[in-house]
Amino acid sequence: MVYWINPLTDSRWASFVTRHPSSSVFHTHQWLTALRLTYGYTPLVLTTSPPGEPLADGIPFCRVESLFTGRRLVSLPFSDHCHPLSAPAGLLEALPQILDQQKLKYIELRPLDGRVPSGFSPVRRYWLHVLDLRPPLDEIFGKFHRDCVRRKIRRAGREGLETETGRSDALLDAFYSLQVSTRRRHGLPPQPRQWFRNLLDAMGEKSAVRVARFEGRPVASILTLSHNGTSVYKYAASAPEDNKRGGMQLLLWNAIREAKAAGANWMDLGRCDAGDTGLAEFKERWGAERLEIPYYRYPACSMQPAAKPVLLAKHLPNAVLIAAGRLLYRHLG
Repeated sequence: MVYWINPLTDSRWASFVTRHPSSSVFHTHQWLTALRLTYGYTPLVLTTSPPGEPLADGIPFCRVESLFTGRRLVSLPFSDHCHPLSAPAGLLEALPQILDQQKLKYIELRPLDGRVPSGFSPVRRYWLHVLDLRPPLDEIFGKFHRDCVRRKIRRAGREGLETETGRSDALLDAFYSLQVSTRRRHGLPPQPRQWFRNLLDAMGEKSAVRVARFEGRPVASILTLSHNGTSVYKYAASAPEDNKRGGMQLLLWNAIREAKAAGANWMDLGRCDAGDTGLAEFKERWGAERLEIPYYRYPACSMQPAAKPVLLAKHLPNAVLIAAGRLLYRHLG
């Protein structure tokens, strides 16, 4: 038998995630809280553990309901990966029946090991990059690309770039301004500013915005998260005219050093579309290992191509672009 629980009100989920060796930041009730507050999704966890007993397993989902993209269960929206935790075969095999019971368009899983029940098929493939922080710091630094990483870090020092870390509205404004510009260059609207504010508030000390400034103006910024010995490089944005100054490299190097000093063993550099060799190369120049992670759906369907940029977005005013992000993203999770 399987049971549904609310991970935001059932304290067993937070306790289970804290002690589970394979849990990621995407499993935490803080991440689920930010999804709920920003997009109105309903967080749920499927488990074989009866009410009143400690959790032995669980798969977190968000129920997404949209007039445009349908009613579905996703594990989890806007999450690079979300591995079922200690899920026995019976828990996974219950999913097809749940689709019929809840009249869903589909169920989506994003496991790291590709273990899914029959009837699920890969719908999209991504590359995930992970950097091992266990070696000595000088050994980690020595594996960075000589010109594209190490030289840029040193140049940032010569350029006199200043960095600041925190969760204040001022830092978030600097990050978001760069985020809007970066998404515009990619032909896409930005996610709502409130998403990042909710995420920082929910994650608290497990999150940080880092900003690099040249002569007082922001030139690069990243948002990092941490959980269970892993630091996650989740969002990044920069001013292209200042990329030569090494702001992004300096911020990521600072994040790596601070994560290692705090006892982290891994730096999760996030996903990119399989085939995005430019972004993959940037991450691999830091010595990160590439892993392939398919996303799976039931009912089975054909592989979907990576989303294409909406070129018109490059020419929209900022206010229109931001409004488009507020309207669209809740339907895209």
